[in-house]
Amino acid sequence: MNLTVNGKAASVAETATLSVNGLLDALNVAQKEYVTVEVNGDIVERELFSTTTVKDGDTVEFLYFMGGGAQ
Repeated sequence: MNLTVNGKAASVAETATLSVNGLLDALNVAQKEYVTVEVNGDIVERELFSTTTVKDGDTVEFLYFMGGGAQ
């Protein structure tokens, strides 16, 4: 399966269905508990990671939000 992940071409093993959780595992994404996932421009709610699937040609973004502020 060919995807665009964070703006770059990525390939993962072809499966009938690949959930967002499965994609995170297949791509060895670090700190999975902190990542926000966007598929084709739509943010995926964390509780839907196991049921939301990605398909060949999809665009996926992994986002990490960092806290901070003024002193």
